[in-house]
Amino acid sequence: MDNKKLIKKITLMLAVSVGLALIVNYFSPVGIALIGQWDKSQGVITAKAKNDVIVGKLEIEDVKTAKQIYDIGKSLFVDARSRENYEDGHIPGAVSLPLGQFDELINAFIDKHSLDQPIVTYCSGRTCEDSHNLAQLLLDFGFNDVKVFIDGLPGWEAEDYPIE
Repeated sequence: MDNKKLIKKITLMLAVSVGLALIVNYFSPVGIALIGQWDKSQGVITAKAKNDVIVGKLEIEDVKTAKQIYDIGKSLFVDARSRENYEDGHIPGAVSLPLGQFDELINAFIDKHSLDQPIVTYCSGRTCEDSHNLAQLLLDFGFNDVKVFIDGLPGWEAEDYPIE
């Protein structure tokens, strides 16, 4: 009988502890997301924390739409991948602005490009969040028209579009 009471108490304490942990996580500004977005057909896959949300309205979800924007020639395509990856191949005319070097390169980027310049960021496809993070940083720095090509270079290559 004492073992049953002990097991009941332990179970109750465990349930209360888990419940309190979930409540604290929910209200914490740096809480861990319990449900991520894992479906590639829905966009970039992510397990982002709830305070670090991918902005879906910025996304260009179709490679053909990205190519149409590219063909119009008004948008600057910006590669968020590392310099080495950029040099291995990129969308023709795209400029390199690696997310990892953003702080050191942003002033030179702003000097070369108007804040009104339409920008399309991209990286290594739907498993890469760098293009979203770069887009958000560019918006924070005052760029007005920033989109994210979520299929990135792999999607571009899959359609046999030119690579530089």
